[in-house]
Amino acid sequence: MKEKLKKLDQPILWVLFSFLIISTAVIFSATAGTSYNGLHINNAVTFSVLFIVMIGVALIDYRIIVNHLSIIIYVIGIILLLLVMAKGMDINGSKRWLNIGFMAFQPSEIMKICVIVLLAKWMKKREGHSLHLFKDLLPMAAIVFVPFFIVLEQPDLGTSIVFVAIFVGMIWIGNIRLTHVIIGLVTVCVIVAGVTTLYLSGSPLFSKIVKPHQMQRIQTFLDPKNDPDNSWHVVNSIKAISAGQLTGDGYQKGTLVHRGYIPYDYADSIFVVIGEEFGFLGASALLLLYFILIYRMIRIAINRSELEGTYVVIGVISMFTLQIFENIAMHIGLMPLTGIALPFISYGGSSLLTNMISMGLVLSVKIHQTPERIYSD
Repeated sequence: MKEKLKKLDQPILWVLFSFLIISTAVIFSATAGTSYNGLHINNAVTFSVLFIVMIGVALIDYRIIVNHLSIIIYVIGIILLLLVMAKGMDINGSKRWLNIGFMAFQPSEIMKICVIVLLAKWMKKREGHSLHLFKDLLPMAAIVFVPFFIVLEQPDLGTSIVFVAIFVGMIWIGNIRLTHVIIGLVTVCVIVAGVTTLYLSGSPLFSKIVKPHQMQRIQTFLDPKNDPDNSWHVVNSIKAISAGQLTGDGYQKGTLVHRGYIPYDYADSIFVVIGEEFGFLGASALLLLYFILIYRMIRIAINRSELEGTYVVIGVISMFTLQIFENIAMHIGLMPLTGIALPFISYGGSSLLTNMISMGLVLSVKIHQTPERIYSD
């Protein structure tokens, strides 16, 4: 065990420790003097416990999980998603959580890992050769789009998009053929053109494809001034981040944040707190930490000993990259507002659990590489 612990990627551990400090401090600032005061303590405790869980996962050979447990894990994930549909908790019009007594658990979060490990198992069979359309891509698409559509019905568009990002990232590294890429792009263009045509023609079929709340968010994104009530969150987020300017208003001095103008500022909107209180420099420092984290994961993926290790790491990278971009972009007006957490920073037990287990798998890939393939720092 000592030898395995020595192989842990030290820069990744330091980045995660930095996230613990940043997350706890910003959550404290966002919740001080509110009914949520004290969440920063829960966050610090949860993060610390899950750090140990991450190390435990890292010590397990990831190949056991991918090659022998991935199907079982995936099936359990699907069962949990179906259980949410039947007995899930309805919060703010969304049914995404299961009440497990001591916390509200969100199965769609852990389902991301289930998809990654099963796709890695499936892609390993090709041994690096080009993916076949019917033997590989279509079954893999089914693996992804079953949870995609279930989660979309909750409704949770943000998490649904993450499944697509995982799929695209993994098949790209999995040696997808150019002809299949073209077929995929053409298919997407046809679908978008078809949905747009239905919208412009006023067809009743459009409302069955795009839900009213989804269309409302798209319209708010395209023209915020046309609907001040629904664009209130985004407009105030942009104002708060802009107010931070270069160095920010100062810790616990964010005007818009502390006046209650930013909903869920301790969770999905926590980047707004960082932008207003620490400014461009603070936000840039956070992005630099994300860059270091992803860079180290890329190094691990490149220096893998088995292909399934590369596929697992690329799946995790795709998941984090999309979530980071989506969360920040929706608060600066580059994407429609969706419910998605900022990895390692937002308050949320289910998302943090998923993130730490994912990092455990990545570290396991590093630990269990053959000695001659491990990169030198």
